[in-house]
Amino acid sequence: MSKSYTVAVAGATGAVGIEMIKTLEKRNFPVGNLKLLASARSAGKTLKFKGEDIVIEEMTSNSFKGVDIALFSAGGDISKQFRADVVKSGAVMIDNSSAFRMEDDVPLVIPEVNPEDIKKHNGVIANPNCSTIIMLVAVAPLHRAKKLRRLVAATYQATSGAGAKGMEELQIQTRQLLNGEPIEPKAFAHRIGFNLIPHIDSFLDNGYTKEELKMLNETRKMLHDDSIQISCTCVRVPVLRAHSESLNLEFAEEITPEEARAILAAAPGVTVVDDPANKLYPMPVDATEQYNILAGRIRQDISRNDRRGLDIFVSGDQVLKGAALNAVQIAELL
Repeated sequence: MSKSYTVAVAGATGAVGIEMIKTLEKRNFPVGNLKLLASARSAGKTLKFKGEDIVIEEMTSNSFKGVDIALFSAGGDISKQFRADVVKSGAVMIDNSSAFRMEDDVPLVIPEVNPEDIKKHNGVIANPNCSTIIMLVAVAPLHRAKKLRRLVAATYQATSGAGAKGMEELQIQTRQLLNGEPIEPKAFAHRIGFNLIPHIDSFLDNGYTKEELKMLNETRKMLHDDSIQISCTCVRVPVLRAHSESLNLEFAEEITPEEARAILAAAPGVTVVDDPANKLYPMPVDATEQYNILAGRIRQDISRNDRRGLDIFVSGDQVLKGAALNAVQIAELL
């Protein structure tokens, strides 16, 4: 029963990589041997795991010999570069980038949503986009109960979505703005301090961004339903960590807010925070460092003359459930 595994974390020094290491430790994943991999400039530095200093190694094509599970958060180009080496060595790559998500032979998995898809892997399993994860953990149980037809989403995405440099930019610009100093955007196209930017990832010919279409395509893939109509607007907001989303849902069957609350209260990975009379609703500050997605502001859509529409607000930790935790949960399923 107490089998242990050799686990590699590729991109170990990044915001998500560091969170993956912490999550493996917190969840007591059966790690026999941990390999921390990064670029040459980080090689030789150390990171702590269970009180021990683990030396970071430069990632090469030989890094995966003897590895059982390789958690990747080093960017899509690196994942593509090392995919063959990982698979050839007999390891399973759990990849946090968008490189393989829409490939037919790569399962795209949220353990609370479609764990059965994991069985179809050929050495690679993809972690979905953070906004898709945070949305679907709350939406999938409602879909199973009442069949989702259409979804309109507006996201409020934290600077953590752009990694450690994004979070740092918000902190620096906030100080500069309060001190009346000039600012120079680097991590984002525009100033993020006391501003929001309706632009995440690159724009496509239809006016949507890649991020917005990821939410559409990934949702259809994981719910195994190409008929669901989805439209998203993704917005970067001056929040350090944890994404929020305003969701308008249309179902094939009638659903009341009371039914939705009961379904979500019983769903794995969701905490219902929905007591407006006492000013209780999901907020990124409360979702930060929480494993569960917070769901609230659940109400009937009054723009309709039937009871098939709901509005819901969700918040979830982008670095944890949106990335590191989901990857470790996939490893646990494996």
